[in-house]
Amino acid sequence: MSVTKHPEGGAVPILFEDNHILVVEKPVNMPTQEDSSRDLDLLTALKDDIKIRYNKPGNVYLGLVHRLDRPVGGAMVFAKTSKAASRLSDAVRTRHLDKTYLAVVHSKPNQMQGTLRHHLLKDTQTNMVSVVTAKTTGAKEAILDYEVLGTVDGFSLIKVKLHTGRPHQIRVQLATIGCPLYGDQRYGASKTKPGQQIALWSTYLSFQHPTTKEWMRFTSYPPADHPWSLWNELIRNLTE
Repeated sequence: MSVTKHPEGGAVPILFEDNHILVVEKPVNMPTQEDSSRDLDLLTALKDDIKIRYNKPGNVYLGLVHRLDRPVGGAMVFAKTSKAASRLSDAVRTRHLDKTYLAVVHSKPNQMQGTLRHHLLKDTQTNMVSVVTAKTTGAKEAILDYEVLGTVDGFSLIKVKLHTGRPHQIRVQLATIGCPLYGDQRYGASKTKPGQQIALWSTYLSFQHPTTKEWMRFTSYPPADHPWSLWNELIRNLTE
């Protein structure tokens, strides 16, 4: 099942839908919500599609629970009711909405797995995030776990589990340890060629359903092109 067309062509795959939630696979290079570019954003596209598919009069409610950076694709959940939005937002706040990503980075971390803890500060004027000291005004702690799954041709495939959801968190933290993401024009410019697509994908998403309380798990695989193609078989055989 899929929905409205988006600027990159194709459609937005729906992974799951009921009366309370909508889980989709966000396309790359599509804003999660309206931004200064005025390009079609995912939230608006999904609202428009729901309105058409269900012949709904007036405005359609769809709650934005979490975000993905514009160049990042993969699994996202939206709330179709205010009650679901409140409960899912609480799950995000209390870290009971689990998000696991796959990333391709330059080089390889010194350790095959570990936990990264930094304090991050976002410059709203430049939309850049920096690692700062814990005492810096406005700094927020960022925590993630990572595991190196494989290394080929100077690139590493890494599984990342987020414990906090800071802006640009994965991109900044991995760049800080000398492993910028493939294609990251913002935090890995010295190693990235113009035109490369950032290799970061929201692969696993799990949370408790806001009304049935059933534990929901969803998987979204990255595209089978370079650099992901270096590990196509490994990626398809992964489990959360």
